[in-house]
Amino acid sequence: MRVVLADDAVLLREGLVRLLTESGHQVVAAVGDGDALVAAVVTHRPDVSLVDVRMPPTHTDEGLRAAVTARRLVPRTPVLVLSQYVEVSYADDLLATTGGAGGGGIGYLLKDRVAAIDEFLDALARVADGGTVLDPEVVAQLLVRRRRDDPLAALTPREREVLALMAEGRSNPGIARALVVSDGAVEKHIRNIFTKLDLPPDADDHRRVLAVLAYLRP
Repeated sequence: MRVVLADDAVLLREGLVRLLTESGHQVVAAVGDGDALVAAVVTHRPDVSLVDVRMPPTHTDEGLRAAVTARRLVPRTPVLVLSQYVEVSYADDLLATTGGAGGGGIGYLLKDRVAAIDEFLDALARVADGGTVLDPEVVAQLLVRRRRDDPLAALTPREREVLALMAEGRSNPGIARALVVSDGAVEKHIRNIFTKLDLPPDADDHRRVLAVLAYLRP
């Protein structure tokens, strides 16, 4: 894959460049601020961009805002955002860019996940392929939010596990591997979840994840 990388921490940026290169990918640009990220995406049209949320000058959400801008200028450009801490609002902002002409793969992961190299590279590939990847910690925070009349109460413990993995962007085979069950069992659980939560049984994984996340938001 052709990758644009944006992170102001030089050591981490160079480490990611080496990791991606040794994994067979081409880093077409490695930059340290939001404006440079937007310019690199417009110039190179990468297969995926890997972006730190906090970058100069204020180190708050410049990276996220630059990613949103890049997706507006280059519709459907895949972006995987890395963050030091869980900020559900950041994930919401990124997910909002999937509407209308936006589309394209999106992801939000904690930086700690990079240490699990195989899982990190898998997440990057899923985003590049147009999928949705959310950090399990973000999903956990969404799941613990409760409405006054909470339909999640109707789900079995196993169905809740399946729902969480769906919200992370896992495919049916991926859920089956994570829970060590058959594909048929996963399909049955998902049918039950859709029925109990009155969600559309859309076969498209990306839209399925978005439907689940829309339901989980308060």
